[in-house]
Amino acid sequence: MAVVEIREAAYGGGMDDETARAHHDIGGVSRFMCLPIDTEPHALTDFDRQVDAIRQIVSRRGLMSVDELRRGIEAIPEDDYFRLTYYQRWIRSVVGILLGKGVITEAELQAALDQP
Repeated sequence: MAVVEIREAAYGGGMDDETARAHHDIGGVSRFMCLPIDTEPHALTDFDRQVDAIRQIVSRRGLMSVDELRRGIEAIPEDDYFRLTYYQRWIRSVVGILLGKGVITEAELQAALDQP
């Protein structure tokens, strides 16, 4: 079976606006195709760098895989997904994974958030 046939069988046809898909899967959706894309290089913020550092540490310690990070991002409710920035989605996923695995507790997270 060709790749295209497999893809069509899995998704029920071509990737158009009528195809059922998750909110994060927006490639080829016409309502997003008219939006300009900023392709210019941009500087990362301190927050962006901190989130990436946290992700690297958590991954290197074997507490989270890239697949878990992606699944966590994809599980963010649609309204939040489009409201959050790229790295805000990352940190929300990382925190959810760490809470889910019992690596951190809600109380520890709140205490860290309450620190100046």
